[in-house]
Amino acid sequence: MKVLLVNGSGHAKGCTYTALEEVAGALEKNGIETEIIQVGTQPIAGCIGCNACLKNGKCFREDGVNEFVEKAKTADGFVFGSPVHYASASGMITSFLDRAFYGKSALFQGKPGACIVSCRRGGASAAFDQLNKYFTINCMPVVSSQYWNQVHGNTPEEVKQDLEGMQTMRTLGNNMAWLLKCIAAGKAAGVDFPEREPAQKTNFIR
Repeated sequence: MKVLLVNGSGHAKGCTYTALEEVAGALEKNGIETEIIQVGTQPIAGCIGCNACLKNGKCFREDGVNEFVEKAKTADGFVFGSPVHYASASGMITSFLDRAFYGKSALFQGKPGACIVSCRRGGASAAFDQLNKYFTINCMPVVSSQYWNQVHGNTPEEVKQDLEGMQTMRTLGNNMAWLLKCIAAGKAAGVDFPEREPAQKTNFIR
């Protein structure tokens, strides 16, 4: 089993990475393979709603999203990390997830997802809530921890001093490993993901 962890920070080895690394360490101790993917240090364009991904199977832009989508096909779980910018997730991770989920949402259905956020002081809960929306609109089991998945600090060294935050990251990794193993055991016993009904679209027009 493998979990992809995506770092949406502009600092490749900064605070968000420090938190993701703690999650990855807990996963690996439980026998789960991990890969941390850096996306925040490169320009990621937003979705323009052209639907090329639906017609051609991939986005027309080549900036890392298509590469991630290919890896997502064989991944079993996901952790998305972001710094807090103005009480929101970073623009990079937002654009990245908008495009990945819009074009290939079926790749994520039934696979556990979690997010972590890193902030100096405030805005973490709002950013955390924003990122969780990608999971809850897409039939993904959301992995929780002992507290909301956030760390505090302005440098990696300060983040490591956030003992509760780092413990929250380890608990998150342990919980995701447990859920992945439960899903695998269920599949082995013949318990499949629920069959989806045909989608109903309701537009509210006044």
